[in-house]
Amino acid sequence: MADPKGFLTTGREVARTRPAEERVKDWNEVYVPGSLLPIISKQAGRCMDCGIPFCHNGCPLGNLIPEWNDYAYREDWTAASERLHATNNFPEFTGRLCPAPCESACVLAINQPAVTIKNVEVSIIDKAWDSGDVTPQPPERLSGKTVAVIGSGPAGLAAAQQLTRAGHTVAVYERADRIGGLLRYGIPEFKMEKSHINRRIEQMRAEGTKFRTEIEIGRDIDAAKLRKRYDAVVIAAGATVSRDLPVPGRELNGVHFAMEYLPLSNKVREGDLTVSPISAEGKHVVVIGGGDTGADCVGTAHRQGAASVTQLEIMPKPGEERAAHQPWPTFPMLYKVTSAHEEGGERVYSVSTTHFEGDEDGNVQFLHLIEVEFKGGKLERKPGTERKIPAQLVTLAMGFTGTDQENGLVEQFGLELDERGNIARDADFATNVPGVYVAGDAGRGQSLIVWAIAEGRSAARGVDRMLTGASDLPAPIRPTDRALTV
Repeated sequence: MADPKGFLTTGREVARTRPAEERVKDWNEVYVPGSLLPIISKQAGRCMDCGIPFCHNGCPLGNLIPEWNDYAYREDWTAASERLHATNNFPEFTGRLCPAPCESACVLAINQPAVTIKNVEVSIIDKAWDSGDVTPQPPERLSGKTVAVIGSGPAGLAAAQQLTRAGHTVAVYERADRIGGLLRYGIPEFKMEKSHINRRIEQMRAEGTKFRTEIEIGRDIDAAKLRKRYDAVVIAAGATVSRDLPVPGRELNGVHFAMEYLPLSNKVREGDLTVSPISAEGKHVVVIGGGDTGADCVGTAHRQGAASVTQLEIMPKPGEERAAHQPWPTFPMLYKVTSAHEEGGERVYSVSTTHFEGDEDGNVQFLHLIEVEFKGGKLERKPGTERKIPAQLVTLAMGFTGTDQENGLVEQFGLELDERGNIARDADFATNVPGVYVAGDAGRGQSLIVWAIAEGRSAARGVDRMLTGASDLPAPIRPTDRALTV
């Protein structure tokens, strides 16, 4: 193990963030550069090397956390990187974006602050890139088999990299103009700078993976014709249909889905636009939805110079301590203050939007809401609590309902859907169409980045076994596996 007394002698210390008043003036990542390395070895030494490491259960990737904690404690960064990559294709993504269910499942977290697993992870991979330990791993020989991957988010990229390294010729199709899916255009730059995606793409190109951008399967290429061109197809198109809010005034100018709003700020950062066509500058902004996407909208609005930012959540405010009905090692619902919330704005809980009010030109000006409460498992409005708040830009960040069916992909393939509207698959991640597999949110529904990467790796094994008769690729999860929640 690392330091046998580390968890007794060393307190939890996390990465430092830059002052809020400084970071809202730019789009760089919020953390102080280089602030982790001076402290991270001692933090890794807090790992207890438990007899049963429940952090493995918290993470669907099955990350070898005690092993790379030990190497990080000893500052053997090359060995730590090897152990990290043994289960995770893209630890620089998860180390920045994952909410760390592994930390909720940390045995130390039973009665102490958990090990800073996420910070250790990102320190290892950043050090590995700086040291040149991350190199292309092209296959020794080619199988002669071809695979098309639809979608270049974390699930699609993980499946593509695994299959390329297994010797198959892989082409990734992406409907956007750049590779990365929601990593590229759904995650703000201040949360993860896109240089991290770019260098992974270059590694994958060097390994042999081909990328085809601005091609939407179903619209630009008939899905059935694509199937005939390849020996196998992996659908990793995500769950991109945003949940709408069908209330009066929804049609007013200035009411947008989060995924209409967020990508434009990233397009500005890429140099494609000078200013965003949907900007919060000088406006009273309301974000509907209290999750991570909502927080991304909050942080983006701050950087665009919003006059005010209010975030609405229909659920009650969570507690700051783990609730009794959410026992360790499950992932608890806790009151979370993200870097975006540290930068300002108001958060309002237990409210529901009744309608929007606009001006004579059809622009939204106010949002009307009412307080709500749960009674007997039902959501009820509280009479007499109606009020309105200024709203000149509203973003809907209430989650996603499934994969896109309007582009023809599902119909052209002839895919069956499950009871939740996701693409149905068997134990090998295969759909009802021979040779067609599905990974990530398109099959699981809206989920976390670690589940997407785990699904991509697992689907790759199913494809490899179908193409060659056997496979040595790992499959960390089954399609039926679920997160440790209550």
